[in-house]
Amino acid sequence: MKKMALFAVCSSLLVGVNTSAFAVDFPHLTTTGYGEVIAKPDMATFSVSVVESTMTAEQAKSKVDEVVERFISSLAQAGVTEDSISSSNLYLTPQYHYPKDEKPELVGYRASRNVNVTVNDLSKLNQYLEVALVDGINQVDNIELKVSNESEYQEQARQAAIKDAKQKAESLVKGFDKELGDIWQIRYNNSNTQPVLMKTMQMDSARMEKSSYQDSAITIRDRVDVLYKLDD
Repeated sequence: MKKMALFAVCSSLLVGVNTSAFAVDFPHLTTTGYGEVIAKPDMATFSVSVVESTMTAEQAKSKVDEVVERFISSLAQAGVTEDSISSSNLYLTPQYHYPKDEKPELVGYRASRNVNVTVNDLSKLNQYLEVALVDGINQVDNIELKVSNESEYQEQARQAAIKDAKQKAESLVKGFDKELGDIWQIRYNNSNTQPVLMKTMQMDSARMEKSSYQDSAITIRDRVDVLYKLDD
């Protein structure tokens, strides 16, 4: 079982303040509950690029296509399924030199293609990056660490937020010698998961990031606002 830390975050409380789109004309209390789950990533997606500049468009296209095809073939041999790999179309642009007070001179062509890979086993991420390096990929555009069962963690965070809102309401009414009535309104504000993103890097730099993959953590948050009636 994956380790995770579950906790509620302290939040500001509003007593008797209108938080809905309409006026609330009875005594009430509003609390905001927050919940977080810290999850260890077990999968990843990464995007790499191959870029070539040559004198002719045909040469540039040929070199880029050759590298991409070799990389995709190597991934397949390493056990990556076809539906975990996607590649972009070729992007080809002319390159010009701009002499002062003269017409631009065509000096060659720049071709590039991207390949996106889903890694279902995080322990193999470094292996696939090494494959990319060997096959001639020259840039990692991004690496995003994820959890495969994110919905389960999100539910854990949601339940923590609900518990947090309840505890705050009960504490407040006790402190003010009031009675907590029925729930009048619940407003759900789902907080997005914060994935672990690695910056754009050259392939040699990507190899230096190895130790950080397994030590990373993903924060999954949730939030709920609850408006209670206050009994006399």
